[in-house]
Amino acid sequence: MTEEVEMVKGEFKDANNKSIAHLENELIKLRVGKAMPNMLHGVMIDYYGSQTPITQVANIATMDARTLTVQPWEKAMLGEIAKGIINANLGFAPQDNGEMLIINVPPLTEERRRDLVKKAKAEGEHAKVGVRNNRKDAMDFIKGLKNDGLSEDFAKDAENQIQDITNDYVARVDKLVEQKEKDIMTI
Repeated sequence: MTEEVEMVKGEFKDANNKSIAHLENELIKLRVGKAMPNMLHGVMIDYYGSQTPITQVANIATMDARTLTVQPWEKAMLGEIAKGIINANLGFAPQDNGEMLIINVPPLTEERRRDLVKKAKAEGEHAKVGVRNNRKDAMDFIKGLKNDGLSEDFAKDAENQIQDITNDYVARVDKLVEQKEKDIMTI
């Protein structure tokens, strides 16, 4: 039975790591006022009839602190890439110079910064819900083992360990969101 408890803890940590990774990906998408290539990583392009990530059809770079460049591998894709960026609703207006797309990243207003902080906090809450759901699944499994003959002391220890792990992951979520809030509010 102890192997099963260790297996549950391992699966619990794996599931929580996925929640943290998802949160990090969502926070990367939030602009902090300076041009960063990863701002466009969620953009999907209609590439000959199939939805393809922009990173698979173009090279994204920064020209300066406020300008992104998107260099497609096929010049014929410039229009589709521009449409994909506009449809991603990131607030960018790409300019086509015939060779590449140039995107000026506008400075964030105070109101927009507050909106982005709210969005970051909402993403943090989603991650916490994921961690708590993972905790519930692990606790239910341990209760099932207890019904199958796992000693009550051992079950209680396992539940306490699961709760400690949960607290650690919730603290990591809070730290990530706090760091993103600091980045967003820094002018």
